[in-house]
Amino acid sequence: MKQIPNLFTLLNLVFGCVAILFILQTGETLVSVNDEQLVINLPEKIWWGSICIGIAALIDFLDGFVARLFKASSAMGKELDSLADVVSFGVAPGMILYQLLRISYIQQENGINTSLWLLLPALLFPCAGAYRLARFNTDDSQQFGFKGVPIPAAGLFVASLPLILFYNSFGLNAVILNKWMLYAIILALSWLMVSRLPLMALKFKDLSVRGNLSKLILLAVAVVAALFLKWLAVPVVFIFYIVLSLAFKNKTA
Repeated sequence: MKQIPNLFTLLNLVFGCVAILFILQTGETLVSVNDEQLVINLPEKIWWGSICIGIAALIDFLDGFVARLFKASSAMGKELDSLADVVSFGVAPGMILYQLLRISYIQQENGINTSLWLLLPALLFPCAGAYRLARFNTDDSQQFGFKGVPIPAAGLFVASLPLILFYNSFGLNAVILNKWMLYAIILALSWLMVSRLPLMALKFKDLSVRGNLSKLILLAVAVVAALFLKWLAVPVVFIFYIVLSLAFKNKTA
């Protein structure tokens, strides 16, 4: 029974690895329009990688629940969880950013010959995530509040981008596939993970409305956003999560 939570954690790792396999199998198509403009057809395999990251996030949530259910929490389980998270929510999203940057450059003249150095900033994301996890594991004060954005939240933000692109939600493809926008996303998310911003953990201390007002507002925003914004809801909820955490910062710890 004590190993059941660890099996869930390893399943999280498996889906993170499968996500990487999907993401790295290139297959984008260049379509010429009037012999001038190039249109990128995003391969389905990238967004299947995003789905795998989402499944890994669900399993990551369940393994904590299972550990509490079987009273099987352990130091090994905590370390194993971080190792799985750095793959599923650090390396896999980092590969998404790498591929999106590559696709962004392909649209330019001679973009196929883009230097690898211009794509390497994508690796800043998994490095920041690994640092965030290492600091979390050595800080026992983050039970009901976080210092910096948790890596699963940042990873899901990145995982939503291929899905937004695939469905062309609200015509944002040109914005997301702009190299400067991608660099800004990499820098912003990496900084948010390594920062010490006081952010709320989505755990309820009690059943009072006042004590959980920020979480209830976030839940309402998530429901409304999911209904009207589809996959764009993920980055919108992420932004609201940070704003609400800072607005209620005296109650997130």
